[in-house]
Amino acid sequence: MKIQLSDHFTYGRLILFTLPSVAMMVFTSVYGVVDGFFVSNYVGKTQFASINLIIPFLMILGAVGFMIGAGGSALTAKTFGEGDARKANRIFSLLVYIIIGTGAVFTLLGQLLLEPVSRFLGASEDMLPNCIAYGRIILLSLVPFMLQNVFQSFLITAGKPTMGLVVTISAGVSNMLLDWLFMAVFGWGITGAAAATAIAQGVGGFVPLIYFIVPNKSSLRLCRTSIDRRVILKACTNGSSEFMTNISMSIVSMVYNFQLMNIAGEDGVSAYGIIMYINFIFIAIFIGFSIGSAPIVGFHYGAGDTDELKNLFGKSVVIIGTLGAFLTVSAELAARPLAMIFVGYDADLLEMTVQGLMICSLSFILCGFSIFGSGFFTALNNGLVSAVISFCRTLVFEIIAVLVLPLFFGIIGIWSAVVATEVLSVALTVFFFVCNRKKYGYA
Repeated sequence: MKIQLSDHFTYGRLILFTLPSVAMMVFTSVYGVVDGFFVSNYVGKTQFASINLIIPFLMILGAVGFMIGAGGSALTAKTFGEGDARKANRIFSLLVYIIIGTGAVFTLLGQLLLEPVSRFLGASEDMLPNCIAYGRIILLSLVPFMLQNVFQSFLITAGKPTMGLVVTISAGVSNMLLDWLFMAVFGWGITGAAAATAIAQGVGGFVPLIYFIVPNKSSLRLCRTSIDRRVILKACTNGSSEFMTNISMSIVSMVYNFQLMNIAGEDGVSAYGIIMYINFIFIAIFIGFSIGSAPIVGFHYGAGDTDELKNLFGKSVVIIGTLGAFLTVSAELAARPLAMIFVGYDADLLEMTVQGLMICSLSFILCGFSIFGSGFFTALNNGLVSAVISFCRTLVFEIIAVLVLPLFFGIIGIWSAVVATEVLSVALTVFFFVCNRKKYGYA
């Protein structure tokens, strides 16, 4: 069944259209988990802690890709809805070229800052060489990593969500196989982990780039364009929430690591890394739904179809609420088996991880609403509201919680910070939904 952005969406059509995006995000998170599995089991928990310490810095450098992808695809979808396909392709092309240039500059900058940043983040003398070795290789694949993040959104706008899923699966399978080969067979350690990830990111970024260069049947294709500062500014504004989400998540991870190094040492950092790997598998479902539904919302907003906006909003809220309840129960039941995959060899670390995972999993019943809310306002080209939701959810609320709660509850306070954050975030999201319902006509 062919589904187009202009269609009326029933529950079935909405789920079918967003399913490739959900699967794409889940698979992306799964092969990240496989990275952690191989490093933890074949290299060691010190190296695993080292990777978790430096990853936030690497993610900050790649965050522009998420911003341009989300903000640019919303702008492009809106332009398609207005009936100007030629302009939409020029916007798409300009933003892809901007990403390539920005990625090259950030690669050089990251190489220069890698060692001082590792020391600033608290790397011990044992951890420092591992942070640098892993970071230098990953930075070489920063451009394709940013392109992969951009094309995840644009392939949906181009009406090719299934292709985005195929590319992501290909990159993921490459990463898994190379992890096994480089670490389990060749014994290359942390260098092998970085090389496997870098090659996989090359697949995820360059394959879609080639697809959009050569003649294709999609509604988007790279073409000649020109600098348009208003387009760049609008795309950045639209995608500012996704940018803030990724920057904030990285900063928050650094704060968590600081707190955990003081309270529980390397074991705390390792436990947090495992919890974040597993949490992202569950949260990826909400992120995938948000990414997949955003171009539909953007199209109907551009077309002025408020009846369909109401339909999309109502059905999305129901889907997210149902998913949230299901995922919370599933995560609670699976906490111990999932933790044993990573640290079954260390009883103390296992118990710490299970405790943290069971507390953090309570947030799944709430977080989907805030994730969808941020993406929904991005699709409506309201970057300010979207950014405020993301900024508060991923930085302000969580920083306050992770700094204050441990003063009273120790390490349990650290794990509870996620739940407290989501309670405050849902309240803020509902406030913006109510305030803007008449302006956009979605409720």
